[in-house]
Amino acid sequence: MKKFRKVLDGLTTSSPANPGGSPACGSAAGTPSTAPTPRELEIQETLMSEHFQICKTVRHGVPYQPTALAFDPVQKILAIGSRSGGVRLLGRPGVDCHCQHESGAAVLQLQFLINEGALVTACADDTLHLWNLRQRRPAILHSLKFNRERITFCHLPFQSKWLYVGTERGNTHIVNIESFILSGYVIMWNKALEFCNTHPYLCFHYLLFFCFESGTIVMWDLRAKRTDFRIYYDEVSLKEFVSLTSDVFFALRSFLHKGKSLSCSFPIFENPYPMDIHESPVTCTAYFADCPPDIIPVLYSIGAKHKKTGYSHKEWPVSGGTWTVGSQTYPEIIITGHADGSIKFWDATAITLQMLYKLKTSKVFEKPKSGDVGRSAELVEEDPYAVQMISWCPQSRILCVVGISAHVILYRFSKHDASTTITSLEVRLQCEMEDVISPSDTENTPSFSDPSGHSPQPQPPSPRSNTPDSMRDSIPCLKVKDRMIRMPPGYQAELVVQLLWVDGEPPQQITSLDLNSAYGLLALGNCNGLTVVDYLQKTILLCMSTLELYGSADPFQRLTRSPRKNRQSTSGLTELSDNQVSLDLERSKSPTSDHVNGHCTSPTSQPCLTGRARVPGGPEGPRLARRGPGRPPFRKAQSAACMEVSLPVSSLTEESRENSFSRSRSSSVSSIDRETKEAVTTLQFAESYGHKSDTLPTPCLWVGTSLGLVLIIPMSIPTDEQERLEDPVTVAPTGTVLMLKGSILRIGFLDCGGALINSPYEVWRDQHAPDHPDRPRKRKLVNFSPSSSQEASGDGHLAVVCSERQAKVFFMPSQACLYVHNITESSFVLRADVVSVCNSVCLACFCANGHIMTLSLPSLRPLLDVNYLPLTDMRIARTFCFTNGGQALYLCSPTEIQRITYSQEMCDNLQEMLGELFTPIETPEAQNRGFLKGFFGGNAQTFDREELFGEAAAGKASRSLAQHIPGQGGMEGMKAAAGGVVGELARARIALDERGQRLGELEERTALMMTSAETFSKHAHELMLKCKDKKWYQF
Repeated sequence: MKKFRKVLDGLTTSSPANPGGSPACGSAAGTPSTAPTPRELEIQETLMSEHFQICKTVRHGVPYQPTALAFDPVQKILAIGSRSGGVRLLGRPGVDCHCQHESGAAVLQLQFLINEGALVTACADDTLHLWNLRQRRPAILHSLKFNRERITFCHLPFQSKWLYVGTERGNTHIVNIESFILSGYVIMWNKALEFCNTHPYLCFHYLLFFCFESGTIVMWDLRAKRTDFRIYYDEVSLKEFVSLTSDVFFALRSFLHKGKSLSCSFPIFENPYPMDIHESPVTCTAYFADCPPDIIPVLYSIGAKHKKTGYSHKEWPVSGGTWTVGSQTYPEIIITGHADGSIKFWDATAITLQMLYKLKTSKVFEKPKSGDVGRSAELVEEDPYAVQMISWCPQSRILCVVGISAHVILYRFSKHDASTTITSLEVRLQCEMEDVISPSDTENTPSFSDPSGHSPQPQPPSPRSNTPDSMRDSIPCLKVKDRMIRMPPGYQAELVVQLLWVDGEPPQQITSLDLNSAYGLLALGNCNGLTVVDYLQKTILLCMSTLELYGSADPFQRLTRSPRKNRQSTSGLTELSDNQVSLDLERSKSPTSDHVNGHCTSPTSQPCLTGRARVPGGPEGPRLARRGPGRPPFRKAQSAACMEVSLPVSSLTEESRENSFSRSRSSSVSSIDRETKEAVTTLQFAESYGHKSDTLPTPCLWVGTSLGLVLIIPMSIPTDEQERLEDPVTVAPTGTVLMLKGSILRIGFLDCGGALINSPYEVWRDQHAPDHPDRPRKRKLVNFSPSSSQEASGDGHLAVVCSERQAKVFFMPSQACLYVHNITESSFVLRADVVSVCNSVCLACFCANGHIMTLSLPSLRPLLDVNYLPLTDMRIARTFCFTNGGQALYLCSPTEIQRITYSQEMCDNLQEMLGELFTPIETPEAQNRGFLKGFFGGNAQTFDREELFGEAAAGKASRSLAQHIPGQGGMEGMKAAAGGVVGELARARIALDERGQRLGELEERTALMMTSAETFSKHAHELMLKCKDKKWYQF
């Protein structure tokens, strides 16, 4: 039992002082606080470091850049090699395994040992690997590294233990599969191309055919060690032949040219694997574990109505392996947003992935006409519907989608079709107070009301002027359909919130979003300010700049200048008049504020600068000059899979250092004063305390900003359902401020017993269902108020706030800072979340240096810190997300989703959850040979190549030619299953399978020997009867 006292003296903290000196956070550790001292709490923390371990679980999607393919026709397992050195093994649904070569070299070729549970891979680093597939986690048994020759092709005959390896020099080497060492038997290129035998020996069981790149096809006699036959094509003719015969369109054209027609068509198989994740490039992801059990069947039933038809009715041919649903499963859903504006729901239960439902957000808007002119048409020229952010409430089934064109769409789920109109709300969220200064700077500033104090640049026209530029004011980027629309069952659009152009400047893209179905409110923020929308009454409750939210409680006492100075002209590319200030602004930005597609690449980003000018001679100069000022530098919504950023390994240029992930962020007051805007980086609705004097929790909105400040905005919401639809909701910023180092990433809440407080929600009800007298359409709310969940623990609750640099735990309503932990000094946190693991709660963090960390709550003790995932591109940063149950995911390639776990319990159960790649199957028997063919043709099946390739006949190969590297022999898989009874059962099962296979092989050999003996006895008896009565001279 650990006792946590909510006093600041005597507390163990991870930082010696409180940066910034915010009085709202309490005093530094060890200093008495003036805040009210709450009574003692008793919280038992059950999580220990032994509860955490990181490992990969499963990978979904088609392998990126595939280079090799192989199929085991007996086991019915498909293997796909990729350029990055990965190998995907696919069987029946649920049997899906990913293997990775440590070298990362491209896979050139794959060869199955048919029905043997093994696979040979040839990689671009001239190494052969033998993989053991008789375990759920395949591992390398042997490796053979060629030193002097490069591998070009491999061939393994059926049921043979000798692998033929062709090299770039034209030589052919032979490898023993059992020992994985080279044989002394080598076919040299000069021997293969010498004069061939004029009378070739026609026993095909000793012959080997191989083709050279030059166009020569050789038939080699293995026993005589000579060329029996050779055909030569000139290089051009052979390449033309290969390319033309492989061209489907050429073959089809030739076929039709002869006057023939296609009489039938062959339908394709319906793919049971999620190979269409990248149908449109993925731009964002969301992961929800332990969803309501009824949501998956409902989504599947709706999505099944829109499935494609015309597939083959035959069974999917890749059906190998065995898989059963594990005992510890719960509903999981993955949502992916795409560049074309589509949303896909995936069933991710029990490490599988199946498509449930697809939603197209582009249907909400009118299609832009090709002849449109003006900034609104110019802005949406490429991927205007790309999805940036997703907020989903599984209990109420309300979905909010943030698009790249600064819009938010709210959807409600219904099982019935409906004909409705979509309500559109337009928000003029633009910070008119652009220049922010400290109080000391106000003494030397010119008169703000005097236009002569500005640089001699033309002012933009008023929105009411009659000039053409007035078209660029108060218009959205997209036009919502304003007519009655018939919507099919599923998610139906109800409300669209759009940010408007202001004075010729486009709206900044949305950086934060939160939805609460119990309150009926939606909050969104960007680098200009905050907007709160009542989606039940379809009204805007609050629209303020971030600076206005503080009022007189601004901890930096910032002042504003109005009107703005140093405005850019409306044509051409201009430079800021104060280049030094521009440079300081660039240097004081967060390391995550690199712009991709015209928006901040992470919710942790620092404010976006509207229309920031660049040097005309720079790499972006021509593009910006063409696009014009005031427009974001990149408009195309590239997928998160394409956002690759090379990380600098040395100090190259000033720009590379400023944009690198590893540079530190300045948190000094001087750099803060120079910031032009303060972005809203996170939002969270909750039942909390807006003032220190509050005795009961009320609905509040917690707002986190890019400067490390947290504001608490209380709200007054009518409780009666009818009054809620008629009376206005009151939103009153109180100026309550908490402070941390770095941009705010996540806000969570715990009760005084240490349990997670979930946000209140509304139980789903179908608004378009027919009226029923027994089921009235009333709102049913589920509230997780701190006062109701902790009657035995007392009043108040704990607030967990995590930023890019540190985490803090506050006690509410006194706002006393109980615990502080500096997460990182050399890097910064990209993603953070308060998650449930092993019936407890922890804070999970993913840093830019690749570290995954977990901290206990509320004491913020480090439980896990593993350098697991090096951040090499923005794809990982934008798609990484945590969820409950100790799971996470990210987009590991443009076409694949990688799921991982950081829970020791799930790692222990992973062997049970994975499918078996190998199942003992009897090898199909060959066709029976006739008596005369076997008697006169010789028994070719008994030919043993050991007499040709063995060490006794061929000798040993040169040691310098190749190096044998022993593998782990499946130790990784055995270690994963080595815990107690599970490991013993796994080892016993493997041994039993191997013993059963050996017994089966022995039985087959015994049956063949008995058949051969019976045949010999029969022929001997017939011969004896035939010769019994003959005289000696009759022979």
